[in-house]
Amino acid sequence: MTATSAADATRATVQKFLELRLAGDTEGLTGLFADKVDWMLAENPVVPWIRPRSTAAECAAQADELAEYTVPEDARASIDTILVDGTDAVLMGHLSGTVRATGKSFSGPFALRLTVEGGRITRHHLYENSASIAAACTP
Repeated sequence: MTATSAADATRATVQKFLELRLAGDTEGLTGLFADKVDWMLAENPVVPWIRPRSTAAECAAQADELAEYTVPEDARASIDTILVDGTDAVLMGHLSGTVRATGKSFSGPFALRLTVEGGRITRHHLYENSASIAAACTP
């Protein structure tokens, strides 16, 4: 596979990931994640949807858990930049929301690094404003 075709395949998978995530399609996301995923999100014990994950089903379920603990009508995410280099993609943007249990809001920039191999996501590393999210989850 050439570098250009690898980048095209990565870009197509990232686009599919975004479509499935927006649609809340957990089954579709499960199929898009590899059987084993290198999942990284800074541990945050006061945030119920942030926990270690490694299987396709666990990774796909993160979207459902986020929706369970936050107010869906207040959830916002915008992507300013998508950079693709071979099998790697980095998405940068801003996210915000409201925690259902506390009524407190969180917001901040994010960067998401995805790696795509064989049309499936093998790495999902999310960098976000974890202090803002923890504060919103704390009564």
